[in-house]
Amino acid sequence: MLSALLALSALAIVFGLLLGFSAIKFKVEGDPLVEKIDAQLPQTQCGQCSYPGCRPYAEAIAKGEADINQCPPGGETTIIALADLLERDPKPLNPENGEIKPKTVAIIDEPRCIGCTLCIQACPVDAILGAAKQMHTVIARECTGCDLCVEPCPVDCIDMVPITQDILTWKWPYPDTSLEKAS
Repeated sequence: MLSALLALSALAIVFGLLLGFSAIKFKVEGDPLVEKIDAQLPQTQCGQCSYPGCRPYAEAIAKGEADINQCPPGGETTIIALADLLERDPKPLNPENGEIKPKTVAIIDEPRCIGCTLCIQACPVDAILGAAKQMHTVIARECTGCDLCVEPCPVDCIDMVPITQDILTWKWPYPDTSLEKAS
């Protein structure tokens, strides 16, 4: 019994050391520039930039495949922050990607909701709760205002409502300059 316990302990130590060595030797390094770019993006995962989310857009910017002015939810603040980070000149938002709008949140008119779950499937951040054939509701603090849930709704019971600025939602503007001054 003792010899079996010692044998298993020795095997555990050997495999633990092997795994530890492998983790160090074959460590996959992430691109620190991609991390910095991704941190500047609004994390709405809306796809308006023509990429499926903020991380793929950040990777495309780092590779030089995408421009810094393709994020409507981030607006001018994000464009200027990315320009500062990448030491480029800021430029206005690309109109092909949309327009800068005030921050919004999805509101479901619950009595009209038929529980089809199409909005749940469309939400990239899982901000909508509900079950099939039951009314759905939006977790307002999780909603990024991407508008992706509005189009699939067959009964048009989802409205995008602007977020009123209060002490909890107000933020300092990033830079003191605007794109008009930079141009």
